[in-house]
Amino acid sequence: MDELIKKASKIYSENFAAETWFERAIFISWFCAKPTCKFCYMYTIKDQIKNPKKARRRLESIFAEVLICKICSWEIGFLSAGIASWATPELKEVLEGIYKITGKKQRLNLGVLREGQIKELLPYIEGITGTVECVNEKLRNEIVPDKPLNEIDKMFETAERYKIKKAITIIIGLGETIEDFPKLVELIKKWEINRINFYRLVPHDGTDFDKGPKTNYYIEWIAKTRIEFPKLEIIAGSWPDKTTEVPLLLKAGANAITKLPAIKLFGKQPAREIVEGAKKAGRSFKSELIKYPKINIDEELAKLDFGDEMKEKIKEKYEIYYKKLKKFE
Repeated sequence: MDELIKKASKIYSENFAAETWFERAIFISWFCAKPTCKFCYMYTIKDQIKNPKKARRRLESIFAEVLICKICSWEIGFLSAGIASWATPELKEVLEGIYKITGKKQRLNLGVLREGQIKELLPYIEGITGTVECVNEKLRNEIVPDKPLNEIDKMFETAERYKIKKAITIIIGLGETIEDFPKLVELIKKWEINRINFYRLVPHDGTDFDKGPKTNYYIEWIAKTRIEFPKLEIIAGSWPDKTTEVPLLLKAGANAITKLPAIKLFGKQPAREIVEGAKKAGRSFKSELIKYPKINIDEELAKLDFGDEMKEKIKEKYEIYYKKLKKFE
């Protein structure tokens, strides 16, 4: 394992700067029209959601979170929600608001998107994500029954025509083995993926899973991927009880770290371990997870192209988040 990490680290340093950052996924709904992925939190709450619209977040909540991401230099990994949780015109409104705050197009992780959706959202999207999750096809058919790879295929063909970036998500610990790695290589090459999000399985109550993968096994997937694809952007998720593994994730070739509930844990030990882990891996850390930047929220909101009513709503929600952020600083 030491030699594998050493080789992956060398390849990373030959292709990327000695820096890293924190990424946050922006979740906009907890409803999914196909809540059948057997590892997923939405699978456990599917019977509790009677009105899908009530499972959505309000615009001001989303925009306040995005504003915090901007202030703390957290990159937005992607906009995420269950399948068919928002109508396309509504998604466009969300993306337009995010663009007003960040000045950046976003990646989407919303299941398989049709060409009409992609075309309508095109002014505000940089890329789309295929939720592969597991590359062992037999296992995948059991655990992820309603996300067939041929549908991801078609979506990526559309992405290619519209010249937008393609990413995939992979969850380690679903029952696959390292013998399945060649299938991952095959998919990355076939789809010409430019980014991969690796996550370690986090077992949820109500699913069939009760433990996640060992650190060395998780790192092996990342290191082998870095060696096979020197220029691929690799984002690695690390849950709060596993953040001591961050130096190894980075040395194995990950570009950045994600998954930490950063508003809830800002300034707490897991956040500090990510920052310290970057230093141990010889990387400068471009985001802020410990000391909240000094800003004037009214001045920040004045810069944004929203109406006064929306600005007031964003401020109200921002202040709620801000109290959590400052609590453990």
